[in-house]
Amino acid sequence: MTLAETSQLTPKLVQFRRIAIKVGSSLLVDPVAGEVKRDWLAALAADIAGLHKIGADVLVVSSGSIALGRSVLGLPDGALKLEDSQAAAAVGQIALARIWSEVLGAHGIKAGQILVTYHDTEVRRRYLNARATIERLLDLRAVPVINENDTVATSEIRYGDNDRLAARVATMASADLLILLSDVAGLYDAPPAENPGARLIPVVTRITPEIEAMAGGAASILSRGGMRTKIEAGKIATGGGTHMLIADGRIAHPVARIEQGGLCTWFLTGSTPVTARKKWIAGTIEVRGALTVDDGAAKALISGKSLLPAGVKKVEGDFSRGDCVIIRDADGHELGRGLANYDADEAGKIAGHNSAEIETLIGTPGRAALIHRDDMVLKGD
Repeated sequence: MTLAETSQLTPKLVQFRRIAIKVGSSLLVDPVAGEVKRDWLAALAADIAGLHKIGADVLVVSSGSIALGRSVLGLPDGALKLEDSQAAAAVGQIALARIWSEVLGAHGIKAGQILVTYHDTEVRRRYLNARATIERLLDLRAVPVINENDTVATSEIRYGDNDRLAARVATMASADLLILLSDVAGLYDAPPAENPGARLIPVVTRITPEIEAMAGGAASILSRGGMRTKIEAGKIATGGGTHMLIADGRIAHPVARIEQGGLCTWFLTGSTPVTARKKWIAGTIEVRGALTVDDGAAKALISGKSLLPAGVKKVEGDFSRGDCVIIRDADGHELGRGLANYDADEAGKIAGHNSAEIETLIGTPGRAALIHRDDMVLKGD
């Protein structure tokens, strides 16, 4: 592929409305001093502020809590026992959150910490809770800083690397771009440390067995992942409608360097987060109930609105929050499907009522929509 052909395929960062950036421990933490590389992080924060200034939503998936915590606690080098790893994470998470708050605050940007486990992205009910929190922070123009909750995660319930976690978070948040900052410039056709003639692959339009075969092992003592996990992350991201790129994070202003044409590898998808999510809801989820809506609600849905309780006439089935339900019009015709924000019994209590009455009716504050537009697919979408 020529440079001209590559430039035509690769997007520009200004095209994306929501960008997730993954930062690994080996970039963030000095392995000798056990401290954050503050100058490097300040430069990255300036890059994030630049994206923020042009209107993009930005979220960060940041490693580093264990690396920071083990230094503070004086734990030895090498592999840690589970309890030591969890203790280090508990101490390091405080330091990591404070540092991100400081560097983003210098640009007038609020940071919010979110700690997730494997189940928070894989179990629908918890997935929706995490997704709603991220969405609200982004609505408030804050930058969510997300990490795996290593204080409670064990080998049975963890991702084990933040590349795949970042991909799941990116798709969960409907990001249209995931940037993996790495200690290599991208995907090479051979290990560059062993083969001086290795060639960078600038664009991957589809992850084939040949592309997977190019992945090597882990390259850093601080990092749990290598190129193989990045390829796995690429599968998750592109399958969810999110473009992904791998770029060298060791340089100052690594995101700005991408926009300036710096070396990187793009993994492109022909889908979008919205279309991928609609396909998932429409075709791969078991339907557990049905909601019948009045004519006014049906018109509102067709115009792109969420389904509010006031427009619901009838609730059927035994569904839980996060389950897929059919939406029917007053004549019983299927309008579409969506993920319910309430259990069936709660939905029955609030049906036909104004959203302002939800707390009175069920005893706790709830979401205004019974099904949010982002969690709904209508016939013809």
